[in-house]
Amino acid sequence: MEDFAGRLGRVLGQMGAAAARSGRDPSSVRLLGVTKTRLPEEVAEAVRAGLELFGENKVQEARAKIPLCPSSAEWHFIGHLQGNKARHAAALFACVQTVDSPGIALSLDHEAEKCGRNLEVLIEVNVSGERSKFGVAPEGLPPLLETVNGLARLRLTGLMTMAPYAEDPEEARPYFARLRQLRDEASARTGLSLPELSMGMSGDFGVAIEEGSTIVRIGTALFGPRKSLVSRRVIDPLDSP
Repeated sequence: MEDFAGRLGRVLGQMGAAAARSGRDPSSVRLLGVTKTRLPEEVAEAVRAGLELFGENKVQEARAKIPLCPSSAEWHFIGHLQGNKARHAAALFACVQTVDSPGIALSLDHEAEKCGRNLEVLIEVNVSGERSKFGVAPEGLPPLLETVNGLARLRLTGLMTMAPYAEDPEEARPYFARLRQLRDEASARTGLSLPELSMGMSGDFGVAIEEGSTIVRIGTALFGPRKSLVSRRVIDPLDSP
């Protein structure tokens, strides 16, 4: 059975090949390991193998898990953030990738001020228009950009999206291209550099890199199939808001 180091090497090789196909430097794309339901021991193994960046989908799970993981790990929040969890998110994470409303942005700014820290954020855009997905609609992006950019404790560095699931990764390409276009238009309009594009998951990250992704969010391809029951060990102690 392939160990984590083997899976990591395979994913990095695929990332490098995708970057080469699009004439990009492989070092311009970061690999984020999605650790939803994964135990601290699995994170520690990933750190030993050389992975540095990790993402959590739920604040309550992160509260229990992060203190038990290697301190060298960098953590991003990649799930839908509820306003009553902004306090914990601002304290736990180096970056929140899923800002999708002025209310969430204001809450994070307020809580980051209370923590005495600055917080990197990305704006999540629902480029597919699917009702099942979170994120600001493309037409709502300009005013949200203005709001976030005006907050003292938030450092806006880019955009994030999730493409619809499809068996063929090529079906995701238009959505990734659209996010890049939205970023480029926003940069031209506002003068903001917005260097980060967080897009691409286990099934479509190669296409995402070809379309300009700078952060790919990989769970299954790194850690194997998700173990849903094991998460109870992690989230039960801090399941309350």
